[in-house]
Amino acid sequence: MTEKEIGVVKHYFDKIGVAAIDLTLDGLSVGDTIHIKGHTSDVTTTVASMQIEKDKIEKANKGDSIGTKVPSKVREADKVFKVTEP
Repeated sequence: MTEKEIGVVKHYFDKIGVAAIDLTLDGLSVGDTIHIKGHTSDVTTTVASMQIEKDKIEKANKGDSIGTKVPSKVREADKVFKVTEP
């Protein structure tokens, strides 16, 4: 599997387990696998749903800021990678 950097975590909402992600280099779709890596974070998950300003979306583009649930805590400035098959 290969990874391509697509964005950065801007905020983590601890009570609801949601990461706010700025997509700076590429887009993202529901069903894609992401890997969030930082100084103390290392989380891989499949995107089950995404929102922009509380509106559910299926696909986000470069430049969008999205929210998605993650299984464990991540931190601001963690890098977000899209995982793809070779």
